[in-house]
Amino acid sequence: MAAENDLQNNHKLDRRGTKCSMFISQEQPNTSQPVIFDPDFFVEKLRHEHPQVFADLILGNITRLIDLPGDEFAQLTGECEPRVPSSTGFLRSFNFLKRKDKGVVFGAPLTEEGIAQIYQLIEYLSKNLHMEGLFRVPGHSLRQAALREILNAGSEIDLETGDFHPNDAASLLKAYLGELPEPLLTHRHYHAHLKIGELTRFDDKGDKTNVPDKKRQIEAFQLLFMLLPPANRSLLKLLLDLLYHTARNQHINKMSAINLATMFAPHIIWPKNVTASDLQENIDKLNNGIAFLIRHSQKLFKAPAYIKEYARLYVTGSKALQSKDDLTLCPGTKEGSDDPVAVVTPASLPSPSVKTCTISSSETQNYTETALRELYQQVHSLPESAKKKKLIRQFERQPLLTPSADARTPFSRKHWRSRSLGAIIKQRKVLGSQILIEKENSRLQSPLPSCPN
Repeated sequence: MAAENDLQNNHKLDRRGTKCSMFISQEQPNTSQPVIFDPDFFVEKLRHEHPQVFADLILGNITRLIDLPGDEFAQLTGECEPRVPSSTGFLRSFNFLKRKDKGVVFGAPLTEEGIAQIYQLIEYLSKNLHMEGLFRVPGHSLRQAALREILNAGSEIDLETGDFHPNDAASLLKAYLGELPEPLLTHRHYHAHLKIGELTRFDDKGDKTNVPDKKRQIEAFQLLFMLLPPANRSLLKLLLDLLYHTARNQHINKMSAINLATMFAPHIIWPKNVTASDLQENIDKLNNGIAFLIRHSQKLFKAPAYIKEYARLYVTGSKALQSKDDLTLCPGTKEGSDDPVAVVTPASLPSPSVKTCTISSSETQNYTETALRELYQQVHSLPESAKKKKLIRQFERQPLLTPSADARTPFSRKHWRSRSLGAIIKQRKVLGSQILIEKENSRLQSPLPSCPN
């Protein structure tokens, strides 16, 4: 049913008989398997039918790539309100209050209907990428006002008649994005974008360099975009496609990726009602981040291979997911490895190359008890919240998870700050896997299979 609803939404955006590129993947289908209308079919099915499993899968891999302290992780998951830079100036806030009356498009929350209207501008602009200074040269104010009124009324319009100029449509597109109640990339994701931009390579000695790690950045953005609301993700795909092709024609229109990023960053990633001075040292990071999205836009809306495989196995009920877990994997893969199976997932995917390591029953028992005590202390050190109460209840419902009373000592706040909630979630998964292994060992009365170092 969810897949049918997605198809219906696609037709809404295709209302003028033109193809909307955001729903078309460039990936070549595997001819050895049945062809499905969407290469990410199982990913979308997992998202709609098992949203918590999907969220844990994506969040677990995001926190593997970037370090998000407790507050920033809680913002990403929606457990607390986003804390982003606020305005210290008067002029911008005053101008914000002077905006036009809201309609179905401008100033209204992002909807599929609004995207369908704005797609008329995007489609028109895609045919006029040769215009010098596109998005930089403003359009005519009276023509913009007339075009705004037509779009705001929900009407279709033929922009090919010559009544409007491409610069009118370009200016209006930026205005629409700027008047959204929340940035297109959302306040929740603000800190994640800054952290992804800081991902750099490591040298042979393991020291951090100043060379951006584009491969990890692309993977992180692929994961982050999968957490966007569907409407935001759809419009972002349309917008980045347009800007990508605009930049490819920079020899004609004089608009490079960084020029376009400078034009659009304030409209799609800056927190609302702030000035450049409010963002201070983050201006260059934000501009460079948007330029990166433009240059690599054709790769950012594909689910990583390991996400696709995990989703396929989970949705089809494959027993392969139950055969191995994180603890049976030998530690580590080489830095920069392309092996998608080597990536951490809630239940790691099977691989012929994966071996298991010897773990004795006593070592497993000692490790489990120690890890449980540490996890219990961490949970008690969390600020009071519904999430904390839920975790405590889970401990109380399962005696095996509840450590002895002498283990419930206060936890160091300094140590807590150095740990992210993402790490706690991943540790929780590890502990659960340990307990399953321990139960299986008790039943079989035999050690786990061993592997050479």
